[in-house]
Amino acid sequence: MTTNLRRTKIVATLGPATDAPEVLARTLAAGVDVVRLNLSHGQPGDHRRRAEAVRAWAAASGREIGILADLQGPKIRIERFASGPVRLQEGMSFVLDCRLDAPPGDATRVGVSYTGLPRDVRGGDVLLLDDGLVALDVREVVGAEVRCTVRVGGVLSDRKGLNRQGGGLSVDALSDKDRADIRLAASMEADFLAVSFVRSAADIEEARRLLREAGGDAWLVAKIERADAIPVLDEIIDASDAVMVARGDLGVEIGDAELPGLQKKIIRQAVSRNRAVITATQMLQSMVSAPIPTRAEVLDVANAVLDGTDAVMLSQESASGAHPDLAVAALHRICVGAERQFQAQDYAAWPGAQRLDRSDQAIAHAAMDLANRIDAAAIVALTESGATAQWLSRYRSTVPIYALSHNPAARRRMRLLRDVQPVAFSSGDVGDDAAALVRAAIHHLTDLGLLDAGSRVLLTHGEVGRHGGTNTLKLISVGERGGVESPREL
Repeated sequence: MTTNLRRTKIVATLGPATDAPEVLARTLAAGVDVVRLNLSHGQPGDHRRRAEAVRAWAAASGREIGILADLQGPKIRIERFASGPVRLQEGMSFVLDCRLDAPPGDATRVGVSYTGLPRDVRGGDVLLLDDGLVALDVREVVGAEVRCTVRVGGVLSDRKGLNRQGGGLSVDALSDKDRADIRLAASMEADFLAVSFVRSAADIEEARRLLREAGGDAWLVAKIERADAIPVLDEIIDASDAVMVARGDLGVEIGDAELPGLQKKIIRQAVSRNRAVITATQMLQSMVSAPIPTRAEVLDVANAVLDGTDAVMLSQESASGAHPDLAVAALHRICVGAERQFQAQDYAAWPGAQRLDRSDQAIAHAAMDLANRIDAAAIVALTESGATAQWLSRYRSTVPIYALSHNPAARRRMRLLRDVQPVAFSSGDVGDDAAALVRAAIHHLTDLGLLDAGSRVLLTHGEVGRHGGTNTLKLISVGERGGVESPREL
């Protein structure tokens, strides 16, 4: 049987560094489950070309890789400087000019893309530029000018991001560009759509409505990167299909000291509410230039795995770094190493502690409880949409889950789910013969080298020959040549 399967999934951002076909091939082969298209950069044609290249490679390699389109969102940025970067010194005055026709900036002032900033800030607020590398104390607001004193100096260049410490900027979640990019994502048949700077469940619901109107069927991923999102975290999680711990802007708004605990909370809440969760931003930042990660980065990734994240994500490391394939390979090694230390949580601490309202949820709970008690080799889920596999993956365990589906879109979405290995499978002409269906599934997995003779597995399925939820759980033993032993031999 295949061993050492990686349970935690890898999301890798594509960019100029992966555009060469041979580099893309090496990067994907190193272990990518989902690619991210960062719609903040590049043109629509760039993203279409990259998506097509990934699908062509996946088809030729007999693999399926999900595609995540990540909206830019209304990130507030300063405008450009007239003569290049400026150096701000601690204690000097600096003005943020929020007029639409603000002239190019200099060492005393710069324009801001968000004209509503004067309404959202007041004297005493702290504004953070370039992910907190430069900090400004707001002295006063006069008309369209936010007059500040430099608290932390540094070099400031064009189009750097701006945050208010503690959050509270009221810019809408979806810009005009985002609305156009939602249509782009639908036309590319993206599997996931990430919504940036989410503040409420309504932001996700609006993005979902626009996506469905455009003909898209992607999962919605809420990026948690604003302090405003934390008080309504559960509502945002429930409105989404997955969440992303976007640690860059989130860390700027809430402060570095609060970030580790909040990361753990978001992961725990997402898993307990039956949602996938991605941990992102600077996972292996040193590998933008270095061929190996730092020990601190290794521990950071490993801790996210031990916390139960579904996936870890590379951004600049793979999009523009010097070693995109080595960064993916490093993530793979770290995840596998951390998973060897993973201790399955008591199932009562996860979704099983909640009321079991659905048949597939109840079957998943029973299957995982039994698997942990009898030392099962695997759980096999015959699924149309992937819903049962998703429920199974919420109960953190060391038991691999093989999700068999004939639906390619469902298999690509399941690439994001921890512990789940999606497998293409067609039941053929079994009709309503449940026993024949089970034999076909076990034989298929044995042929793939995923099950060994003599191993015990749990298998879930719905009514054979009918559409509907999973309602059946079977304990079976794998016979020689992929057969199924009789129940008395279990």
